Amino acid sequence: MTEIRVPSGSTITLNVVEGDLELGRHTVVKGTGAPPKVTVTGDVCCEGDCVFECSLSTENLEGENDVTIQGDLEVRNRLNVEDGHLRVDGNLTARRADVERSITVNKNFEVEEADVGGRLEVNGSTTAESIDVGGAFEAQGEVKAKSIDVGGSLRTEAKVNVDDIDVGGSVSVGGGKVGNVDVGGSFVSNDSLEFASIDVGGTVKLAGKSVGGNIDVGGSCKVDGDLKFESIDVGGVVEINGSAEGDDLDVGGTVHVEGSMKLSGNLDVGGVATISGELTVHTVDVGGRLQAKKANANAKVSVGGFIDTVEGVYAPYVRIGRRGEVRGPIKADEAVISEKARVEDVHAKEIILERDARARNLYGERIRLESGCHIYGEVKYTESLETEHEVTFTKTPQKVDKLPLD
Repeated sequence: MTEIRVPSGSTITLNVVEGDLELGRHTVVKGTGAPPKVTVTGDVCCEGDCVFECSLSTENLEGENDVTIQGDLEVRNRLNVEDGHLRVDGNLTARRADVERSITVNKNFEVEEADVGGRLEVNGSTTAESIDVGGAFEAQGEVKAKSIDVGGSLRTEAKVNVDDIDVGGSVSVGGGKVGNVDVGGSFVSNDSLEFASIDVGGTVKLAGKSVGGNIDVGGSCKVDGDLKFESIDVGGVVEINGSAEGDDLDVGGTVHVEGSMKLSGNLDVGGVATISGELTVHTVDVGGRLQAKKANANAKVSVGGFIDTVEGVYAPYVRIGRRGEVRGPIKADEAVISEKARVEDVHAKEIILERDARARNLYGERIRLESGCHIYGEVKYTESLETEHEVTFTKTPQKVDKLPLD
């Protein structure tokens, strides 16, 4: 093994170096061949601000300040640039890349591990085991990695295939497949996404047909397309401009679904839930308003404020909150209409109207009306009707052998 030492400020033309290559400051290295290339069997050490006007292949690369490769860079083991920037005009391949400030790769970037103190910019594809960037990571091509940890932002218009993403600021990807996503600010996918979990402090925006596991968002979740999920827990707003299918949906504010929504578990909304199509769930608990073409629940529906449906609410148990209002029929085994609430038609085995409630038509096996209730349609029952004082009827209640079907 030999060692070649190039003085600072020099320009040298090389082909193959059997050994190590040491370059002084402000050194320019030219290669031979077409395209030009320099192959170093040992290590390359750059004292600072070195330029390779060619491709470079070496075992290890050590540099200070800026290092520029005007071709491809192949580092069979480790590259390390202290207090500077690394620029590669072609492809960069290495087992490990440690750069204190920034890396810019104009073509493809392939490493096992990368640790960049500042910014990583790749204009081609990125393939890595792990990427750790202190500032921003911007990629133009497809990104494949097991883990990406970025202190600032991650941006790519292409698809990603990443097991774990941990970003302090914001993420924008072109769809693809991700495992666990943990983002402090916002997460945006501009195309269909497959995911395991998304945990975001601010906002989530998805597009296309997305399929995944759990979504936990502090602010809002907006989907421009269809979404299939396990659970969604959002502090503010959920907007889905397609259909939704999942297990549980828990929203502190409002939910709007342009299509239908099917949940095997619970719909829990603090404010308003609007579903343009049909709603099918296990249980519904809405603090404010529920609006749907039709609402089907396997267990119960509990709404504090207003229900507005075209085809009605269907559930074993339905409860309307105090001063609540229902437009559309209620069909249940048990229906409880709280104090001063207003409903239209109720079909149930057992119907309870609490004080000062109002209804149009009641059809039940057993009906109990507390004081001050007013029925401005008809009342038909098969077993019993219990009334307290000051209950008013527009029509005389009728005991029948069979209740109307509708």
